[in-house]
Amino acid sequence: MRLLFFRHGDPDYVIDGLTDKGNVEAKLLAERIKTFGIDEVYQSPLGRARATADYSLKELSLPVTTYEWLQEFPALFDANKASEDTKSAYKSELKMDASGSGYEKRIVWDMMPSYYAHHPELFDPKAWRESDVVKASDTLSVYDNIIENFDKFLLEHGYKRNGDIYEAVKGNDKTIALFCHFGVTCVMLSHLFNISPFVPLQFFAMAPTSVTEVVTEEREKGIAIFRALRIGDITHLTMGGEEPSFAARFCERFENEGERH
Repeated sequence: MRLLFFRHGDPDYVIDGLTDKGNVEAKLLAERIKTFGIDEVYQSPLGRARATADYSLKELSLPVTTYEWLQEFPALFDANKASEDTKSAYKSELKMDASGSGYEKRIVWDMMPSYYAHHPELFDPKAWRESDVVKASDTLSVYDNIIENFDKFLLEHGYKRNGDIYEAVKGNDKTIALFCHFGVTCVMLSHLFNISPFVPLQFFAMAPTSVTEVVTEEREKGIAIFRALRIGDITHLTMGGEEPSFAARFCERFENEGERH
């Protein structure tokens, strides 16, 4: 079985839709979508993912199923419950709430390299669950809900989780498309690869409308693993002469003032 994770186009978070550039990116993806041989389509309920999928669905003439758990990884860090050291993971990005007496919650990922470089437990396959950042957030409940639903989804398609591998109870050659988001894709990949979610969240970059492709491998009868063939591929943008959006990244050099810091 082949899983294709499509990140949404360049986002307009205010309206939860696409920017003009995002619409161009989604159209270019749709021009290539038939070459993937897609059998089934699933999408996030959020507007930017659905708007991206719409272009491709018109080309595919396939029905689409919406899953709430495919929305962007919504785990939030609560600095009000964190130590000063843990707060330093986000430095100046922490904002005071409307009352001025505490901090607003913020997404748990996108932490500062100076923090995670001194906290290797974040990248341990098991110890990340006990990390101070995780304890000051709802990461575990949100993460576990996603992977529980993801495993149910995989079981419906013939692959049953058994420890760190999958039983191919009814293996298949289908190609499944999931139009979703960077964060939730990293969560699903971490589960498939048995690694901390902070590994892909901190070290992968998937540009808007990029394609991440994972396939099953069954070298032993009935035992399957998932392997990545490509992560964040933007061939459709290159072929269309469209520069990828910088929405997936932070500044390449700190001095680059025009790039996100």
